[in-house]
Amino acid sequence: MPHMPEAGKPPRMPTPDELRITSLVPLLEPFFRGSVVRDLMPAPLREAMETHGLTPRHGAVLPQLLAGDPLTVGEIARRLHVSLPTASELVGALSRAGIVERAEDPTNRRRILVSLSEDYRPPLETFVARRTEPLLRALDGLSPGERAGFLAGLTAWVREVQS
Repeated sequence: MPHMPEAGKPPRMPTPDELRITSLVPLLEPFFRGSVVRDLMPAPLREAMETHGLTPRHGAVLPQLLAGDPLTVGEIARRLHVSLPTASELVGALSRAGIVERAEDPTNRRRILVSLSEDYRPPLETFVARRTEPLLRALDGLSPGERAGFLAGLTAWVREVQS
């Protein structure tokens, strides 16, 4: 759940230098929405998502599974900051589409492990590579110190949004 300002308390206004930074954020939004995302998605993945009425919320589960180790539905819920029933619904829809596979945890039969279907691993890897290409090109132009600062700032921002 995103951190919300206290009721009745005016928001902290950015300094002129901070305003230069915050004014860049809306310029990134089109890259994370609609046709841009659709056009970067390999056909098999795009077709499965569209055929089964899957949304970006469903798509957010998929990169979590790329590391290879299966995750529990609870782990997915924690990573995405959603409720357990929501994570279960997302995984169920992805499973019905054949994009993920669910299996009983051999060490704890009450837990369900979720993994990426091997048929969808290559298209998802291609999609993630396409999505990260502009960021990687930007990072190529930064010094090691600038990269460290960028990572620290981005990490802090994500932490604030998710707290």
